[in-house]
Amino acid sequence: MTITTTSTKAPTTSWAAVLSLSLGIFAIVMSEFLPASLLPRIADDLEVSAGVAGQAVSVTAFAAAISALLIAVVLPRADRRRVKIGLTLLAVTSNLIVALAPNLYVLLAARLLLGVALGGFWAMATAMAAHLVPAHHLGRALTVINSGVAVATVAAVPLGAWLGDVWGWRAVFVLGAGVAVIALIVQAATLPSVTPTGASGLRALGSVLRSGVVLAGLLAILLVFSGHFSGFTYIRPAAESMSGIDAGGFAALLLVFGVANFLGTAVAGPLADRTPRVGVFLFPAVLGLGMLAMHLTGGSLVGLFLATVLWGFGFGGVPTTVLSWGARTEPTRLEQIGGVIVTVCNVAIAIGAIVGGVLVDEVAATMPLLVGGIAAIAGAALLTSLRQRG
Repeated sequence: MTITTTSTKAPTTSWAAVLSLSLGIFAIVMSEFLPASLLPRIADDLEVSAGVAGQAVSVTAFAAAISALLIAVVLPRADRRRVKIGLTLLAVTSNLIVALAPNLYVLLAARLLLGVALGGFWAMATAMAAHLVPAHHLGRALTVINSGVAVATVAAVPLGAWLGDVWGWRAVFVLGAGVAVIALIVQAATLPSVTPTGASGLRALGSVLRSGVVLAGLLAILLVFSGHFSGFTYIRPAAESMSGIDAGGFAALLLVFGVANFLGTAVAGPLADRTPRVGVFLFPAVLGLGMLAMHLTGGSLVGLFLATVLWGFGFGGVPTTVLSWGARTEPTRLEQIGGVIVTVCNVAIAIGAIVGGVLVDEVAATMPLLVGGIAAIAGAALLTSLRQRG
């Protein structure tokens, strides 16, 4: 695979800098998920309903989608080291404003800032990683970066719920700001200057979006992510309707999902480097099979947990493999392909939640598992069938 970096200097291996990107992703994604465990407290304090307070998550995803798509267009020549540090600083600022927010409007404005940080940081991760490690280690570097997502996914909700009871919800966001400050310090110490010299701006973005292979791949990624989130958003009502699992059992189920997710993330990098075509099919297909297995065997606790292992493992490897696919498909436009993939992922989250909600309300609590599983497997097949540049 040929990767064109965005710097005039020869790439030098710096795993410490890669780790700083992982820490930045962890801090930002943790902040993204914190409201999910704190919604009742936020709603009570700000005197709004839980549904209204939940828009703190929606506005973040919306801003992330726009930021991911346009960050390279708005800042075509800026030093990527400064951009990364600036986006992390934006996350710090967002969390502090949320912690001090006197009303919902200020809180939502602050969460928009976090969305800008999230989308921009993640969109540029592939291009930055390509500068920090040799091309044949890009998959491993993306695994390290995406491990920050996996850890945040597992830790943010239970950690936020526990600390919210102990400290109060505002203090939890101060903690989130503190984690982002640590990431900021590590980035300042390790990230090299990277000045874009290749294609940038709207013309480069347009070139990417005119590619039939890219558009088909984005459709496949949309199927995989929307399929996953159509089921995962409503996994609790599905599990309870099938097995009657109690709150403690459901917490254990999420823990199993999180551990399997982390294992999938760890395996994805080496596989993406050595046999990328296998990884592109394997992880989305296993994700879909896990959802279908839960639909078929979830009435048994053993079946429920085994299906969760498959599902979690499959989804854990998806971010690394789809970003690696993008890098191989558009090796000279890494920022642009990374941006459109992250944008599609955020759009897919919303689509999955909407479709899953309709299926839960109008058909059955388990129907999102069936529909989502089929969508994920279809996405895996489509993505694997596309020609990639060697």
